[in-house]
Amino acid sequence: MYMKNFPVDRRVIKSKQALKDALLNLMNKTEFKDITITDIVQTANLNRGTFYKHYEMKEHIFDEIIDDVLSDLIESYRDPYKGVEIFELNKLLPSGIKLFDHVEKHKEFYILILQSNKLAGFQHKICAVLKELALKDLFDSQMESSINPEINASYQAYAIFGMIVEWVSSEFKYSSNYMANQLFELIMLRHSDNIYKIQ
Repeated sequence: MYMKNFPVDRRVIKSKQALKDALLNLMNKTEFKDITITDIVQTANLNRGTFYKHYEMKEHIFDEIIDDVLSDLIESYRDPYKGVEIFELNKLLPSGIKLFDHVEKHKEFYILILQSNKLAGFQHKICAVLKELALKDLFDSQMESSINPEINASYQAYAIFGMIVEWVSSEFKYSSNYMANQLFELIMLRHSDNIYKIQ
């Protein structure tokens, strides 16, 4: 039986993105608890009906923003070894590192979490995701047995996040390509001959 493939409604995507952008914009100036739905829809230049068509509460917008960012972070991290069973680091190119493209794409969110004490817990969540990816995705058969895999994964996660913090704190002084090249050089310095089996 023929099934019609309905495209995603671009108006829905546009409206939801406007609401997300509005909330992030407001959170840069106002405490989350003080932001009203009226504030959000006025900033987004939409009406309340549009808000309630997509969300029940403002918290649901923020939850979706977090889901979007984490999903994109995971996809960006995995990009260099997507679709392969064996990942040889000496074949990695700087252009294969997409993490900083991800940060640039979500720059308003990263600025917010690094400037807000209330969202400090989310910084640890990002590091936890990076650590989990290093542990679960990549099995390094050449790693010295004396190195604890959990500690090694934490080291990598917090080192990468440290680069993100430095970049955001410098107000994106460098391009995402420059940051990818810097990470590439650091990786090559420590692990150029490593071969990973994708888990």
